[in-house]
Amino acid sequence: MSFNSKNKGFTLTETIIVIGIACIIFIAVFNFGQSIFSFNLFAQNTLNAQNDARRVLKVMVAELRKASPSSLGAYPIASAEDNSVIFFSNIDDDNYKERVRYFLDGTTLKKGIIKPSGIPLSYHFDSEETYTLIKNIDNGAVPVFDYFDSSYTGTSTPLIQPVATTQVRLIRITLNLNKNPDRQDPLIVRSQVFLRNLKDNL
Repeated sequence: MSFNSKNKGFTLTETIIVIGIACIIFIAVFNFGQSIFSFNLFAQNTLNAQNDARRVLKVMVAELRKASPSSLGAYPIASAEDNSVIFFSNIDDDNYKERVRYFLDGTTLKKGIIKPSGIPLSYHFDSEETYTLIKNIDNGAVPVFDYFDSSYTGTSTPLIQPVATTQVRLIRITLNLNKNPDRQDPLIVRSQVFLRNLKDNL
């Protein structure tokens, strides 16, 4: 009795094709997973940056709102520049007004504080304590601080530098956050504050 036996296995060519298809599928799934991970990481970093900026702005607005004459009687606003503002405010609820300086140092927003001390009382510049607040600020030509006088209506043009500090009644703060300039447009966080102790018709 005789019969024909057929080879039921894969040929070398078929095996190579199957392996190639499997590799393509694996690479596609791997790249998809990486894209999802990268997107989630990017979204989380963006949300964290936004929350950090809003937290800092909340403090800045609160301190600026209660700007008042220094413990020596100096005008509440000491300097009003595009990327820095210096003012006096009682930020720790003691008996003295601190000299507070918010300023952009490269791409980092920083805060400097000087507590008055000594007899007679004085603000010693060499005693300023400086803190880093926010990194990766990419404002370019956009000022961090814009200043407005008592004629502000909501659409007014900011005061032109150099700004006379006695004219300032409202300050607008703009921060363009950019942790990865190659992948996204800056995230813009903005706030504004009326100077409560200086307002007249606002």
